[in-house]
Amino acid sequence: MNSIARDLGTIRRMGIEALTEKLGPVGMAEFIRQFDSGYGDYTKERHEWHDSIDIETIVKQAEGKRNR
Repeated sequence: MNSIARDLGTIRRMGIEALTEKLGPVGMAEFIRQFDSGYGDYTKERHEWHDSIDIETIVKQAEGKRNR
């Protein structure tokens, strides 16, 4: 194992090369995609969705989908 200090760009490039070598380009992309943090404020958006609907409406929607 090499313990030479490297800048982040070099480390990133070497990591991508190692992943590509072991996993192939598609596998490398899938691995990297696991760490995407997304965007927005999920908690705030979830409250906007859930606070505007009651349980009876949810049950009716579920029953409607089940009956299709």
